[in-house]
Amino acid sequence: MNRRQFLFAAAAAAPLAAAERTQMGVATTCYLSFRRPRDTYEFLEHCHSNGAGGIQASLSSTDPAFLKKLRARLEQTGMYIEVMSGLPRGDAAAFEQTVVAAKEVNALCLRAACLGGRRYETFKTMEEWKKFVADSKSAIERALPIVARHKMRLALENHKDWTLDEMVPLIRGASSEYLGVCLDTGNNISLLDDPMAMTEALAPYAFSTHIKDMGVEPYEDGFLLSEVPFGEGYLDIKKIMDIIRRVQPATRMTLEMITRNPLKIPCLTPGYWATFPERSGRHLAHTLSTVRQKAARQPLPRVDHLDKEAQLRLEEDNVRQCLAYSRTNLGV
Repeated sequence: MNRRQFLFAAAAAAPLAAAERTQMGVATTCYLSFRRPRDTYEFLEHCHSNGAGGIQASLSSTDPAFLKKLRARLEQTGMYIEVMSGLPRGDAAAFEQTVVAAKEVNALCLRAACLGGRRYETFKTMEEWKKFVADSKSAIERALPIVARHKMRLALENHKDWTLDEMVPLIRGASSEYLGVCLDTGNNISLLDDPMAMTEALAPYAFSTHIKDMGVEPYEDGFLLSEVPFGEGYLDIKKIMDIIRRVQPATRMTLEMITRNPLKIPCLTPGYWATFPERSGRHLAHTLSTVRQKAARQPLPRVDHLDKEAQLRLEEDNVRQCLAYSRTNLGV
C-alpha cells in the first residue's frame, strides 16, 4: 500500500461526522462481485453508514408498506435514490409497476440498460447485433409512453453496447424529454471511444451517472481494463464531473467501483470486430496509444487469488476509499 492509499484508507475507516458526508452516491453494482446486496432498505442503511449521499438500486419489494418505510428513511437521511430497472421486452405491466413504485419513493429517475453483457462477447455476427438493435428500440418505444405518463425520467446506460456514434442518435431519435442517459465514464473505453469525448457528447442527456476511474494495461490480444479507486486510474474525474454539471447541474454523481479481475478487451482479434463495420482504424490507434501512455505502473489488481473474506473486505475498502476521495479531492 502506498502513502496515498494509506491516507485514504485511514480516512475511510474514521467515524463519519455530518460535515464529512459526501454527496457522492453508491450503485449496488459497486458490490456486484461479492457482497451482492439484495434488500434495498438494508443497502440504503449500509451506504448511509459509509457517508454516501444516495443510492442507485433495484427495488427489492413494491409492497406499499416497504416503499413507505424506504421513502421515510430517504427523507430522514437526506439521501437520494435512483431505481434500477429492466426495459419492457414483452408485457410492460411489470415495468409500469416498477415505475409506479419508483414514484412512491420519490426516485430521481430509472436507470436501465439494453444489454446486460458486452457487445464484443455477446454477438458473433452482424445479424445478431441487428436483431438486438431492433429489439432494444422496440423496448424503448414500449417504455416511453409509460414513463411519460408517470413523469419519470428513464436513464439509459452506455453499457458496453452502443458506441458513442450510435448512442447519441438513439437518444435524439426518441424525441422524448423523458429519455436520457446514465453516463458511465468508463464503459465505452472497451468500444474504443475516448472517455472525454464521450462525456462531452453525452453530458447534455445525463439524467444519471456511473462515476468511475479506470486503469489500463496491454495484453497480447488488445488491452486490459479495470475499475480502480479514484485517483489511481488515468481519468480526470473532476473534469468529467465539471463537464456534466455545466450542462446538467441537478444530475447526481453516483459511484460505480466494481472490484474484480481486469476485463480483457480483445480488440486485436477478428471476432471483436464482427459487429463494428463502421469503426475506423483511428479509434483503435487512439485507444492503443492511450493504453501505452497511461498503462498502470503496477499490474492491475487481481482478486481471484483472495479468499472470500478478503474479497469482501477489499470490495468494501475500495468503495470507502472512493467516498473518502470524493470528500477530500472532488468537493462532493
